[in-house]
Amino acid sequence: MGRVEGKVALVTGAGSGIGAASAIRLAEEGAIVYCGDINRDSAAATVVEILSAGGKAFAAPLDISSSSECDAVIAKIVAESGKIDILVNNAGVNLPSVFHETTNEAIDKTLNVNVKGAMYLTRASLPHMLAAGGGSIVNMSSVNGIVSEPFLSVYSASKGAIVMFTKGIALDYAKKGIRCNAICPGWVDTPINYAHAEMLGGLDHVYKTIDSFQPIGRPGTSREIANVVLFLASDESSFMTGSIVSADGGMTAQ
Repeated sequence: MGRVEGKVALVTGAGSGIGAASAIRLAEEGAIVYCGDINRDSAAATVVEILSAGGKAFAAPLDISSSSECDAVIAKIVAESGKIDILVNNAGVNLPSVFHETTNEAIDKTLNVNVKGAMYLTRASLPHMLAAGGGSIVNMSSVNGIVSEPFLSVYSASKGAIVMFTKGIALDYAKKGIRCNAICPGWVDTPINYAHAEMLGGLDHVYKTIDSFQPIGRPGTSREIANVVLFLASDESSFMTGSIVSADGGMTAQ
């Protein structure tokens, strides 16, 4: 038996990076995984990888900044699979900028995807988790939800909101069998960080100097964060709710 055998999960941003790794990791441990992504082809590619390894998965294309699409995808999952046990709110954007030059569009997109998307999907999932007597919600914050860095004012604000949203949901549903935790990854080698890297002198420069801010001395991998997702999604973390788990190579230990 896998660690999440028979559980039904939705992972957003599952077309690449941490989302794809999390979808694959949950499927490896027995979950039926719906791979949510705004990019239909990317979601389908992750599904193919899961199926080819003997897992169970379905593509779930959606724009999480749309409340109606979030409602519809949860309704579809429950209609097809009978329940929703695990929600991984991973999809996000990072649009670094000098703040006084930041456009309204960049602010709106960051908050709509990084904050509202998690809220919409959580709201849509909770009635089904309540009816089933439990569930696990894993939110992807960031080390920048705890400490900020240059050019990330809007991104940090959005990830800080996820930290507090996680704690609020955990308290509201603690006695209902529904757990909600968040992960704060440090610098992980995924494309979401590349634009920020360019503003810091380029990706090569960031990686050559990474031990100056990430004591472990290297970027994390998507698989390493996916292992934390699996733990929080599974019953192994049954006494954890409202926890903000740093997986950051020691960045916030300084």
